[in-house]
Amino acid sequence: MNENSGTTTSGVAATNSKCVVVVSDDLPVGLQVNAASVITMTLGERVPGLIGPDVKDGDGVLHPGIVLIPVPILTATADAVREMWIGAGENGLVRVGFSALAQSCRTYDEYEDRMASTATGELRFAGVGLYGAKKLVNRLAGSLPLLR
Repeated sequence: MNENSGTTTSGVAATNSKCVVVVSDDLPVGLQVNAASVITMTLGERVPGLIGPDVKDGDGVLHPGIVLIPVPILTATADAVREMWIGAGENGLVRVGFSALAQSCRTYDEYEDRMASTATGELRFAGVGLYGAKKLVNRLAGSLPLLR
């Protein structure tokens, strides 16, 4: 970590940025975990510098880098998840929505086809990932409980 800027060497502002995943509390735990895993993988790809560099253990074995900041998995009502997705877009946060439609598809081709014929307003979100300024993320998701 750079002592002067509060950022890691890869550029993620550890003290000024926050990343959360919020899943719908009306889903069974297996579908909540599925939504969270899809969202976190996409966030890792979409947010430059979110994943740290590879590291070696004491025996010299190389291990892939992991996320540089905590990523709590929170729960909220389906309506609240939708509102967070909307609010994240309005506030310029990185957002990754994972819809019930996506969760029901067996192939990516099916997902593409079904999404192309579904209006945004018709999507029900199984979960949403948010990344950006800590103050903005907290405003949207700061009081939510952890998934338990």
